[in-house]
Amino acid sequence: MKISVIGLGFVGTVTAACLCELGYDVVGVDLDAGKVDLLSRGHAPILEPEIDQLVADVWRCGRLSATTDIVAAVAKTDVTFVCVGTLRLADGSQDISAVEGVIQKIGKAIAGKAAFHSVVIRSTVLPGMTRGHVLKLLERETGGQAGEAFGLAINPEFTREGSAVADFRAPSRIVVGEIDALTADRLVSLYSGIDAPVFRTSAEAAEIAKYADNSWHALKVVFANEIDAIARLAGVDGHDVMDIFCADDLLNISPAYLKPGFAFGGPCLPKDVETLTSWCQSNGLDVPVLAHIAESNDHVIARVSADILRGPCSRVAFLGLSFKAGVCDLRASPIVALARRLISAGLSVRAFDPDVSRGRRLTTGRDYTDDAFDDLGDFLVDDPGDLMGWGEMIVVTSRVDQYASALSKIEPRHAVIDLTTSRRRRFS
Repeated sequence: MKISVIGLGFVGTVTAACLCELGYDVVGVDLDAGKVDLLSRGHAPILEPEIDQLVADVWRCGRLSATTDIVAAVAKTDVTFVCVGTLRLADGSQDISAVEGVIQKIGKAIAGKAAFHSVVIRSTVLPGMTRGHVLKLLERETGGQAGEAFGLAINPEFTREGSAVADFRAPSRIVVGEIDALTADRLVSLYSGIDAPVFRTSAEAAEIAKYADNSWHALKVVFANEIDAIARLAGVDGHDVMDIFCADDLLNISPAYLKPGFAFGGPCLPKDVETLTSWCQSNGLDVPVLAHIAESNDHVIARVSADILRGPCSRVAFLGLSFKAGVCDLRASPIVALARRLISAGLSVRAFDPDVSRGRRLTTGRDYTDDAFDDLGDFLVDDPGDLMGWGEMIVVTSRVDQYASALSKIEPRHAVIDLTTSRRRRFS
């Protein structure tokens, strides 16, 4: 099989490169000429561990190419993965206009082919979207039926920014949401080189599985912080309470995420929880826990903001700005949200985050950085020593090694907020 991957963001670039690593010829497609140019020369258009070397390796082997022409890419491949973003509208509903535009072009291209072509949705879409709207668009553009004129499936990704390549290589499971049998067979065969259980299921089950994962991850973070707030109100340590809770690995599943800390964020969890909740409400289904996750998460940010504003410090230095350590992505970063609150309250704020600074230097990196924060270049500093000398309060967002030098410069004069734990304390 020859494969085309449309959308060269985090999901698409990793998917394309990792499929090449499995031995397939892959054409990456994006309307952004900058991304296509980078990939065409063997350079990754994203900042992600292991991706630079992987893209360079598969490009040198001649298995990876790139183009801005969707029709040409579909014409010379057998399977097309759709990896374009799904956004959130102002009312919380999902914006799939990018997916719609791509599907229409794919359908037109398939109509001009004699060979059977499979379309695989890898973008995150709401339940019923693949069998409903996407299928109808393909039927309209091709003039045929699924399983005959074309194939269709959904294959959700469960990769995480910061470990996406490793997650693709060694997934916990592979989910194939089937519309027609031939396309599902192709996907099962395509992933045969990966040792992981395969769930061949309905398209709707596959769609919901993605939202179930992200909703559960989001819920675990909020749950731990709510318990922590209750514990502190009672004068006990939330970590002691959650240690007891997490000791039950039979019913409570896993201790992952179940430690009090800071708010969740990033490009997936906030968006997917809100769009799923909006979809449930539009269909008359009341989901009070999901509906209040974002509100509770905002309260975590508000409590930390209040802690800082109650103090006498006017200069606040952040060690880390992205939504998680090791990535450059500022989209829906709770650290950015906290910084904005402080700036609005009249405090001076600066930050040291070498991953964000590196991401800004990528041709397309500002998609994930500058759009999230006005005047980001003035806000970021390159020297952690200068930052520590300037700051009165230090906000620690991560304990990764790249902040070790700065942490060693903490002085008795510094007030310290450690977001890696709910305990607001000074470092010894």
